Amino acid sequence: MTHLILFRHGIAVPSGTPDVEESQRPLTKKGEKRTREIARGLKPFLKKIDRIVSSPLPRALRTAEIVAEVLGLSEVVETSEALLPQAQPVDIQSWLKSRDESRLMIVGHNPNLSDLLNLLVSGHVEPRSIELRKAGAACLRQTPDDHYRIDWFIRPRIARKMR
Repeated sequence: MTHLILFRHGIAVPSGTPDVEESQRPLTKKGEKRTREIARGLKPFLKKIDRIVSSPLPRALRTAEIVAEVLGLSEVVETSEALLPQAQPVDIQSWLKSRDESRLMIVGHNPNLSDLLNLLVSGHVEPRSIELRKAGAACLRQTPDDHYRIDWFIRPRIARKMR
C-alpha cells in the first residue's frame, strides 16, 4: 500500500439517544449533508482509490457510501469488522498489512482512527497529537521502511469550503 486515507464517520445520532442502540446509530441529516460537502471538497485529492473499507456500523457505512457516491466508486465499498469502534490500533495496523491495495480508504470511528493515525506516524498512540474530527480525513503515504508520513490532513470545515 502506498496511500492510506483515514476518514472518520460523519455526525451521527448522539450516543444514549432513547430507542437507538449504540451499534445502530445512523448519521443525522446534517451529518449526511456535511459528509457529502466534505467529499465534494476532497474529490480532487481522492483520485484513484482502489477500495473503501468501512466499519459495518451504520454511521460509518453510510459515510463510506456517500464518499463513494461522490467519487463515482460505489462498487469498491466493503465492510470489515477490523474497523469496529472497539478495535485496537495495533490490530488495525496488523490488518492493514494484509491488504494489497495501492490506495486504500478506511472509514471508521474515534478514538481508534485518531489513535491509529498517531501510531502509524509516530509509532505511539499516546500522547495523541492529531485528532480526526467527525468527517475529517487524512492521507498517509507509506515509506519504503514501512513507516507512514502525512501527505495531508484536513479539518471538515475547510474541506466543506473547498467544494
